[in-house]
Amino acid sequence: MPSRLGRYAVRRRIGAGGFATVWLAYDEQLDSPVAVKVLADNWTEDQHVRQRFLEEGRYLRRVESPHVVSVYDAGELEDGRPYLVMTYADQGTLADRLEVGGLTPAQAMEVIRQVGAGLTALHQRDILHRDVKPANVLFRTAEGEVRAMVADLGLGKALDVSSRLTMIAGTPSFVAPEQAQAEPLDARADLYSLAALTYLLLAGRAPYAHADLAAAARPQPPLPISTPERPFSDQVDAVVRRGLAIDRDERWPDVATYVDALADALGEPVGGGVSEPWLPLDPQLTQPGARPSPMPATGPLGDPTPPPGRRRRRLVGAFAGLVVLAVGGGVGFVLQQQLGGQVTVTDDEDTISVTVPDDWEEATSTRGWDPPNAEGAAEFPAVSVGTSPTWTTAGTGAEGVFAGILPGTELPEQLPQHPECGKAGERMDDSSALGSSATVAYSSCPDGVTIERVVQVTTTQLLWVQVRSADRATANDVLDSVELHGM
Repeated sequence: MPSRLGRYAVRRRIGAGGFATVWLAYDEQLDSPVAVKVLADNWTEDQHVRQRFLEEGRYLRRVESPHVVSVYDAGELEDGRPYLVMTYADQGTLADRLEVGGLTPAQAMEVIRQVGAGLTALHQRDILHRDVKPANVLFRTAEGEVRAMVADLGLGKALDVSSRLTMIAGTPSFVAPEQAQAEPLDARADLYSLAALTYLLLAGRAPYAHADLAAAARPQPPLPISTPERPFSDQVDAVVRRGLAIDRDERWPDVATYVDALADALGEPVGGGVSEPWLPLDPQLTQPGARPSPMPATGPLGDPTPPPGRRRRRLVGAFAGLVVLAVGGGVGFVLQQQLGGQVTVTDDEDTISVTVPDDWEEATSTRGWDPPNAEGAAEFPAVSVGTSPTWTTAGTGAEGVFAGILPGTELPEQLPQHPECGKAGERMDDSSALGSSATVAYSSCPDGVTIERVVQVTTTQLLWVQVRSADRATANDVLDSVELHGM
C-alpha cells in the first residue's frame, strides 16, 4: 500500500478491478476524504486502455450533477500511471446494499429516480454510460441523507463516438441487445440497463442470467416481475417490460420519461425512499478514519521506503473441507510485506498472490495442491490463508481465503454449494483482466458470508477462489486482491 498518491495521503484500499485500483485518501489541504483511482501498472503502456482511463475523468468533469461522481483532480505518478481524484462514497455500492438485504418499493423507486437523474445529466452532455449495474451505483451521505451516484465511466463514450462504435463491451445481465451486437448506440442503451436494474430491485432477481455477451445479444422476454412474495401491478410490469424491449424503438423515448412512468405505476412518493445511512459494513471501509501522519520517507518513485525486516517467514497451516492440499500438513514459506494492517501472501511458485487482513495469517499454506479433477501426480499452484486451520468448516467462526489453479477448458455450470447459508445470490458472469468469471455470493452464513469464484485464466486452466469472512466488505477486498503472475 502506498503512503501517498501525488499530494494525497493514502488511508486504505477501497477496491480493485482489472484496470484500476481505488484508494481512500485524504486531501490534507482541504481536510477531506477522497477516492483516488489509479490505473493498474500492467496497463500503463497500453495506450488504448490509458486513453479510456483519462476519458473517464474528462467525461465526469463535463457533468455537474449530485447523482454523478465528481472528479476533483487528476495527475500522474512518477512511474507514469495516471490517477483521478473523485468523490468518496462512504456508503458503498448498490451491490453492497443488496447483499445486506433487498429494498422496499419506495427505496427502489428513489434509487432508480436518482440513478435516472445521473444518467439524464450524462445524456444531456452527450455522454453514454454503457455499463449501468449495481456495482456502478455508489452511495454517499450528503446533508444527512444517502445519495445515489452513477460511477465508473470506464466504458463511457461520447454519443457521437458511440454512434460509430464497433467494440463489444458491457455486463451481460444488464447490457442492451444492440450493444452486445456492436450496433451503433444511443441513450436508449442506458435506458435498457436502467430497466434491468429496476427489475432486479423490485423482483429481487435479475431479469436475465446471461453467461456472456453473445447470449445478451439475443435475449428472451423475462418472467413477470410480480411474484406471490413480491406482488406488483400489471402496470408496473408493463412499464419495466417496455424499458426492456429488444427493439429500441419500442422502448420509452428517454430515461426521464421512463422514471416518471415507473413512479406513476408504483404510486410511491418520490423523495422518501432513501434517508438514513443504511450499510452496516466494516467501519474501516465506510468511514474516513483519523487523519494520517505526515509524509514518511519515500523511495525514488514516491513509494514508501521498504520497511526493515522484509523476509520469508515459515508458517504452518492446513486447508480442510472442499480442498485437500498436496503437502499434507501444508507447511510452506510465504513472502509477505506487512503494511497498514494487511499482508500479501504468494504461493511458492510466485503464481498467485492474495492480500488479506494481517490477523488472517494464523494458518497459511503456499505449496500447491492436487485438484480433484487433475490426472496424474501433477501439483498446481495454490495458496490458503485463514484465521485457523479449520476456516473452511462452517460454524467455526473462522475466516480465510483459498486460491488455486486447476485444469478446465470452460467455466463450470454450477459452483460449490453452501446449504448452511441462508441466502444464495444470483450467479454473476463477468469478465476482467484475469479472464471470464462466474461468481456466487452466499449471505446469512453461520460465519458471515461465503463467496465462490471461478475464472477462466487460460484455454486449459481455471482459477478457483473461495472466501469466508464475517462481513461482505472484507470478503470483497480479499476477492478483488487476488492476482496472477506469469499467466
